Amino acid sequence: MDKLKGMLKPKLSPQEQVRDWQRRLRQECRNIERQIRDVQREEKIVHKAIREAAKRNDMGSAKTLAKEIVMSRKTVNRLHENKAQLNSISMHLGESVAIARTVGHLSKSAEVMKLVNNLMKAPEMALTMQEFSKEIIKAGVIEEFVTDAVDSALDSEDIEEETEEEVDKVLTEIAGETAAQLPEAARKERIELPAQRASTSQEEEAIAEGADDEEELEELRARLAKVRS
Repeated sequence: MDKLKGMLKPKLSPQEQVRDWQRRLRQECRNIERQIRDVQREEKIVHKAIREAAKRNDMGSAKTLAKEIVMSRKTVNRLHENKAQLNSISMHLGESVAIARTVGHLSKSAEVMKLVNNLMKAPEMALTMQEFSKEIIKAGVIEEFVTDAVDSALDSEDIEEETEEEVDKVLTEIAGETAAQLPEAARKERIELPAQRASTSQEEEAIAEGADDEEELEELRARLAKVRS
């Protein structure tokens, strides 16, 4: 019966098909905007926690939270890029309608294929774009393709060094005055993580040791991780 309904369902014209795609792309953009607002709302809470940690000279916890801010900002930047690429796909699809009026069908678009390929690499968009790509492949807008593997040969030490610099900038930005009041030796002792720590979990336990609000720290980090996912 479902198969019969599918056979009787009228085929959409190229213009109608594109309008439907554009509507769904706009919905995805709204979802992204909501994600960005959620992340930024949680960031404000973490800002306050960083300032409070700095006031009680707990620069270890402040730095741990600053790392979460760095990760959140990278997530927001990536989400903005995703939204821009979705808008570009919609624009290119709109342009293809004009050509379809002449040739009677949607033509292939190298730009749309490139954008879809890029978005399929984004964790937040991978599943959505897989489904979307099946439809536009069937409609002849793009060809079947294999998503390029993400280059994992980046220098991890350079990435870690860059992250540390960003964390220090965040600490200066949010708790600069409070942190500056500490003696230099104390700042270094509290901020720098011991290189000999065996694991990240042990490292975080040592950072939070003695803090009255360890549970609150973990809760803030968990909330940030949730809105970024």
